[in-house]
Amino acid sequence: MSADRYVTHGILFDTGSDRLKPESAAVIKSIAAGLQANPDLKLKIEGHTDSTGDAALNLDLSKRRAAAVKQVLVAEFQIDAARLTTDGLGATKPLEPNDTPQGRAQNRRVEFVKQ
Repeated sequence: MSADRYVTHGILFDTGSDRLKPESAAVIKSIAAGLQANPDLKLKIEGHTDSTGDAALNLDLSKRRAAAVKQVLVAEFQIDAARLTTDGLGATKPLEPNDTPQGRAQNRRVEFVKQ
């Protein structure tokens, strides 16, 4: 949590879904621990998708994914919801080209930005 932006690849979702996969728990737990250890820390949770499918649907999906992460942090780890904002950017900010399965996987991510 020392950088201004933290990119995660361990927060996983089924394709086309905003339901968190169980294997996401460890990464979310570490984010929660960082928030609990730093009570003044506020984060924006940004959801990202790959470029597969409709851009408008991807934008909505990325917003729902960010909201799902916030919901877990608030409900399961008692993080104050006022410390977390969410946004979805769809496929507008890829980390890798979307022309390979590996590139698309890298682009399906959640980023945390210090506020």
